[in-house]
Amino acid sequence: MSQSNKKAAISFLDGIEEPTIPEIRLTRSRDGRTGQAFFTFEEPNALSSVKDGSIKGMNMIDEEGILNTREVKARFLNGTPSAIEATYVWKNEQDFDRFMRFAKRYAASHGMGYSEK
Repeated sequence: MSQSNKKAAISFLDGIEEPTIPEIRLTRSRDGRTGQAFFTFEEPNALSSVKDGSIKGMNMIDEEGILNTREVKARFLNGTPSAIEATYVWKNEQDFDRFMRFAKRYAASHGMGYSEK
């Protein structure tokens, strides 16, 4: 597979791609240098595969490598996990640019669109 055809993916468990498409929201500081991406996965497959806290983070994988965040939590409904929420933080312009390259590849790989509000 050539580099340009590689699929971008998100994974919570080693070697297992999460098929659930998240809602992703971005915030940036006024100067644009720092910010966060908030991911919400409603009823993700990872929750049905989890064993005693085996989700230790979220990996965003593409042809450039892996972006990782450990800021991951489960949301519960009536005592049952119903969603995963994750936050990816960037601290400089280069990290933001790298995240946006991943986000565009992920969107293209999964037939998603991108809009700025």
